[in-house]
Amino acid sequence: MLQKTFEGGNDQRGVAHPVPTGRDTRLDVFRALCLLTIFVNHVPGQYLEYLTHKNFGFSDSAEAFVLISGLSVGAAYSGKFLAGGRLALTLKIWRRALALYVAHIMTSVVTLAIFAGGALYFGRQELIGEINIRPIVEQTEQGIVAMVLLGHQLGYNNILSMYAVLFLLLPGFLWLNAVRPRLLFAFSATLWLAAGCFKMVPYNFLDDGYWFLNPWSWQFLFVIGILCMSHVRRGGSLPRSPWLLGISVAYLAISAFWVLFSWWNIDLSFGLPAVLTGFDKTFLSLTRLLHVLALAYILATVPVFSRLTRVGSNHPLVMIGRHSLAVFIFGTILAMAGQVLLLVTDRDRIIGTIFVIGGIGLHFAYAYYLEWLKEVSVAPPLKAA
Repeated sequence: MLQKTFEGGNDQRGVAHPVPTGRDTRLDVFRALCLLTIFVNHVPGQYLEYLTHKNFGFSDSAEAFVLISGLSVGAAYSGKFLAGGRLALTLKIWRRALALYVAHIMTSVVTLAIFAGGALYFGRQELIGEINIRPIVEQTEQGIVAMVLLGHQLGYNNILSMYAVLFLLLPGFLWLNAVRPRLLFAFSATLWLAAGCFKMVPYNFLDDGYWFLNPWSWQFLFVIGILCMSHVRRGGSLPRSPWLLGISVAYLAISAFWVLFSWWNIDLSFGLPAVLTGFDKTFLSLTRLLHVLALAYILATVPVFSRLTRVGSNHPLVMIGRHSLAVFIFGTILAMAGQVLLLVTDRDRIIGTIFVIGGIGLHFAYAYYLEWLKEVSVAPPLKAA
């Protein structure tokens, strides 16, 4: 998705410089790592889950995925949202939002089928009580309508709906970014803070709950990614400061100790709103936001990480990252099957771990298949003899 195309030019002395063209694979690699980590975390109760970075800090792969999405969107759209072409680009973006909505409904329906099938085949009716399925079973008519209208979400099936809302908002973000980037930052930050302070969040229809990932909060991280990439595309760069690097490392270390030693009972709120001092994922508390930004700063400014992730376009991780939506859908469905397997085997950690290892392998196989399918679809037709 991150396709960088540059035009050649002269410097102030009139000397021409060759400018590289091609796809930057670094975001694809990081996106692939996020997708694999999300899959591992979505099959709770097996050993690999304890190795993911959510166990060593405040944020997890969801925050990283949204930030990378914002960076990718900034690279793909910010330079194209110009007068005269904004309507066409807006319609293209909203078509993507529709695709994300359809993908969310599809994965939710398949998830229902997996858990219902497990309940029928294995005689384990308690499966219907998992991941917020029971309200749909007990109120079928209302449940179907609520699910289609995004008024009821199943557990582990809530990223795509939030992402679809972000794409609905994206044309407005791009317009503000084109007019005045600081205005976009101020608007996004204000919306994030208001959502956290006043609990502005889409509510569910069937119960008293609300969306697990609040789009009015998570849009801030998405916008930060857009602004950072737009700044770079305009010729700017991230500040490479030893102080910022040291602060980032220190914050990651403190958050790691906080999680590892369960210091959750320490109260440092000083009467401030929870969105600034808590650790809530729904409203993307500042502690989680700063954690993913600190991690991203280190990965972006320390050269060794850039060298490790700048790989060939045929690298397996690049293939996964290049087909992120299809692979995410595949991983979600596979993870739901893994959850049923763990439940019917009384949460056998060894079986769960074997399943996850096999599932990771299937992610690579599916990405290779998608790549092969793309090559076949663009291959020239065979000429008749």
